[in-house]
Amino acid sequence: MLIDLVKILAGLGLLVVAGDLLVKGAVNLALRLGIPALIVGLTVVAFGTSAPEMMVSVAAVLDHNPGIALGNVIGSNTANILLVIGIPAIISAIRTDTTDTRESYLLLIATSVLFILVCFMGPIRWPHAALLLGALVLILIRQGRQALAHRAQRENEEIEGVDVHMSLTKVALFIALGLVGLPFGADFLVDGASSIARAAGIPDTVIGLTLVAVGTSLPELATSVTAAVKGRADVALGNVIGSNIFNLLGIIGVAGFFGQLEVPPTMLRLDLWVMLGATLLIAPFILHRWPFTRLVGVGFTLIYAAYVAVLMTAHAG
Repeated sequence: MLIDLVKILAGLGLLVVAGDLLVKGAVNLALRLGIPALIVGLTVVAFGTSAPEMMVSVAAVLDHNPGIALGNVIGSNTANILLVIGIPAIISAIRTDTTDTRESYLLLIATSVLFILVCFMGPIRWPHAALLLGALVLILIRQGRQALAHRAQRENEEIEGVDVHMSLTKVALFIALGLVGLPFGADFLVDGASSIARAAGIPDTVIGLTLVAVGTSLPELATSVTAAVKGRADVALGNVIGSNIFNLLGIIGVAGFFGQLEVPPTMLRLDLWVMLGATLLIAPFILHRWPFTRLVGVGFTLIYAAYVAVLMTAHAG
C-alpha cells in the first residue's frame, strides 16, 4: 500500500512538472519558428495543459483499466467546474462581466451532450473516437477563424511560458523532459491507483473519478488559484471551458483508438449526469453575467464533497 501511495504521488508530481515543462518548451519553440502567438495559444498551450489527462487515459486503456480512463475525464470535468472555479472564487470573487464566454460555454454544453450520447452507444470504439475527434477539429477550425478575425485586438496578448531569452538548448531540454516525464508519470499514477483500488475493493471508476481526476486537474487548479491571488480570477472561466471541451473530445477521442472503453452502468446512471449538471449549474453565471461570489465558491466546493461521498456508496454498491 505504501509503495502504491508513493507511486501515485510520484506520478502526480511528474505529470504536473512534465506538463509545465512541455508547455514552456513547446511555446518558446513555436514562437522561435515564427508561428504567431495567437495560434500558439489556441493549439500548443491548449493541448499541452491537457497532456496529463491524455497520458493517464491512454495508459489506463493500455493497462486494461477503462474505468480509470473514463473516470479521469468525467471526474476532471466535474472537478474543473466545482473546484477549479469554486476554490478561486473563495479566494477572490470571479467577475463574468469582463469577458464574454457565452459562445464557448454553449459549445461546452453541446460537447457534453454529444459525449453522453456516445457513452450510451458504448462501448466506445474507434468509430466513436473518430466522431469525437472530428467534432474537436471543427471546433478548433471555428475558433481559429474567429481568433484570426480579431487578431488585431489580441496581438499583444501575453502567453504563459514565454521567455524571449530562453536558449534553444533549454527549449529542447524542456520539451525532452516533458515528453519523457509525462508517460512515466501517467504509468506510475495508473499503476498505483489501480493497485490500491483492487486491494481496498474500490472500483477503478471511483479512483478515476476522484483521486486521478483531481490529480490531473492540478495544473488547471494551480493556474486558476494563482490568477485569483493576482486579482485575475476571471481567467478561470476560459481555462475551465477550454479544458473541458478538449477532455471530452480530444482525450477520449485519442484513447478510443488504443482500445475499447466499456462504460460502467453506474457511470451511465450517475456520473455523466453529475458532470452535465455541474456544466448547467454555471449557466446563469455565464449567460446572465452573474459573479461567482465567495459564497458561491463555498457552495460549489461543498457540492463536490457531497458528490464524492455519494459516488463512493453508489459505485461500491
